[in-house]
Amino acid sequence: MTIRSFVAIVFLGLLLSGCQGIVGALVLPQEGIRASEYRVQTDRDAVMTTSDGVNLVANVYRPETNEKSPTVLVRIPFTQTWKNDLAADVIGNFWASRGYNVVIQGTRGRYKSGGMFYPLREERRDGIETLRWLSRQPWFDGRLGMWGGSAFGYTEWVLADQQSPGPSVLLIQIASTDFHGMFHPGGAFSLESALFWAVRSRGTEDVDPSFGDLDRGFNGFPLVEADNRAVGQIPFFDDWAMHATKDDYWLSIDGEHRARTLKAPVLLMAGWSDPFLPTQLHDFEEIRRYANPKVASGVRLMIGPWTHADPIRFPDGGDAGSYRQASLAPSIAWFDHYLRGEPFDPSWRAPVRIFVLGENKWRDEQEWPLKRTAYTPYYLSSRGGANSAAGDGRLSVTPPGEPEPPDVYRYDPRAPVPTRGGAMLGPRAGIHSQVDVEARSDVLVYTTDVLQHDMEVTGPVKAELFVHTSAPSTDFTVKLVDVYPDGRAYNVCDGILRRNYDNAENPGNQPTKIAIELWPTSILFRMGHRVRVEISSSNYPRYDRNPNTGRTVATESNTATANQTVFHSPGAASYILLPVIPR
Repeated sequence: MTIRSFVAIVFLGLLLSGCQGIVGALVLPQEGIRASEYRVQTDRDAVMTTSDGVNLVANVYRPETNEKSPTVLVRIPFTQTWKNDLAADVIGNFWASRGYNVVIQGTRGRYKSGGMFYPLREERRDGIETLRWLSRQPWFDGRLGMWGGSAFGYTEWVLADQQSPGPSVLLIQIASTDFHGMFHPGGAFSLESALFWAVRSRGTEDVDPSFGDLDRGFNGFPLVEADNRAVGQIPFFDDWAMHATKDDYWLSIDGEHRARTLKAPVLLMAGWSDPFLPTQLHDFEEIRRYANPKVASGVRLMIGPWTHADPIRFPDGGDAGSYRQASLAPSIAWFDHYLRGEPFDPSWRAPVRIFVLGENKWRDEQEWPLKRTAYTPYYLSSRGGANSAAGDGRLSVTPPGEPEPPDVYRYDPRAPVPTRGGAMLGPRAGIHSQVDVEARSDVLVYTTDVLQHDMEVTGPVKAELFVHTSAPSTDFTVKLVDVYPDGRAYNVCDGILRRNYDNAENPGNQPTKIAIELWPTSILFRMGHRVRVEISSSNYPRYDRNPNTGRTVATESNTATANQTVFHSPGAASYILLPVIPR
């Protein structure tokens, strides 16, 4: 490869977006990264025919050597475009120049492979047959690593229980074993993520959807018609929306307990503003608790300041650093250790590495969640007027000592609270100002006094609320917010709960206790800042809208306005449980 073509691939690789953006820094020099050692030969369009007659096509990049070498398998669910061709060359040349065979294979119906594309459905069967095909190649030495993020990462998880042939080591980024959990957190539907992915992947060429297309999809009922409103029918989007519970449809995709049956060491890379984070952390905990001792002790977890492969933009300007650059050195060290037998990086012995937002530093830990966590309830309080940031809502560690009037608001599904940032796919993810959201009367706002010292919150976040609704089915949402000394307010993490309510069992205005799991986080609330909680019943289109009718949400076109009540008195003390880390 000439210097000119090398530079061209570097430049064009940096143009790639989404999951492809992971490859952008693979060719950038970084301190401590082993240099290229081999010239690379490329075999394009290697064909493997599946048992049902479908041709799966791969590019094979190999180091010019007479010896057999370990192999890295990447199965890509993208179409063939000039960007994806360049991405394949960047990945292939990078790893092959360092002594690895690299097989970049299109999944069924993607890249150059035949068959019909339907996300996630055929990856296990085709993947197992690919492992058998690899084992017959003359350059394959039996050592196999798999690499990739998002849907790439899913192609790894479905093969994680395979042996002889099977992967020797896995590197899974921003992906998990539980796609149902990603699409339906808290019983709601991750509308923006689902529609963004579906519209982008629907055709013969991957194209990021326009805001106009997405907004047309969001603007209307029923939910299941969002794809038609945006660009036309996308069958797999309809299936994702219709299958709200973890039924046979999702079990056929997610399997059961894949993390528990893992047979190879795995490095999990996650992001604080990524939609897969909660389920990916669950995978880590499952591996540590249930996998065989060698695998359990070898798993590593890295959680960075990223959305879905892109850096979080900080409120004061700048970003948290490139996902690609931060993840590159650990990736190389991981494969070099398990596939080439090189010593493991002595600077990273701890099982967990996290980036603490606010402090903006990396830190190593021995477990997740952290054992030293002091789970601290912060109680809601008001005189019945917590509506908007101008209201009288307060948040403190002191539980209510006497009865307080509850807070009340009306939730109209046709005038939902707009999403401002959060953990989702697409360019609207991440940290955003909440000022316009907090000016609404259908958002309850509770704020602490000014912090007199720094306070770190790292771990799972949960809210326990006492509520009442006039609707047979509705949603409650909770958002944790960092308030700056000048009054600016930025989201930290959020969650939602969708459930039915039997008002016959709670006549009048009697409270029902609910628990809402928010996204995990790690943030240092600085001295002079304030901690804030927002409560409402929509966060749209991050989550779809509950029509409040009690009928099937995906197909419902009618809506009803719900009267919502949040209690905070003795015997019905609502609070958010913060994982405070002593300092």
